[in-house]
Amino acid sequence: MKFVILAALAAVALAAPRPDKPYGASAESAEFIPILKDERVQEDDGRYNLDVETGNGIFLSQSGSPDGPDGSVVKSGVYSYTAPDGTPVVVKFVADGNGYQPESDLLPVAPAFPHPIPQFVLDQIAKAAEEDAARARGDFDSSEEGYRYD
Repeated sequence: MKFVILAALAAVALAAPRPDKPYGASAESAEFIPILKDERVQEDDGRYNLDVETGNGIFLSQSGSPDGPDGSVVKSGVYSYTAPDGTPVVVKFVADGNGYQPESDLLPVAPAFPHPIPQFVLDQIAKAAEEDAARARGDFDSSEEGYRYD
């Protein structure tokens, strides 16, 4: 029994990832990428600037300040890199109370709505919203014309 436990522990130890070797990488495939620029400025009032550039063409420039709601950090910047197919990727972004908002020519854009919404549809949507609000206030009389969910 001791031998089985010892063999199981040895198997687990041999299968564990090595901290000096990234997952899935061999020593031959590891490539050293130099950091060409790494400038960070942190102000006492919480504002910061960050500029990083690597030897393989990755670039990041970002600034932020605690100007958001309840002192949350509002940040903006740009990053760029070359995609595996050789396409240059440039993304400008803002992150604030409205969330992360990236801008890039490579990001997908929703198609325009195919046609205008007819007025009778808009009227029906408005009526349903009014009925829902009245029902939530308790002002809706079930004898009134409307839909029932019984």
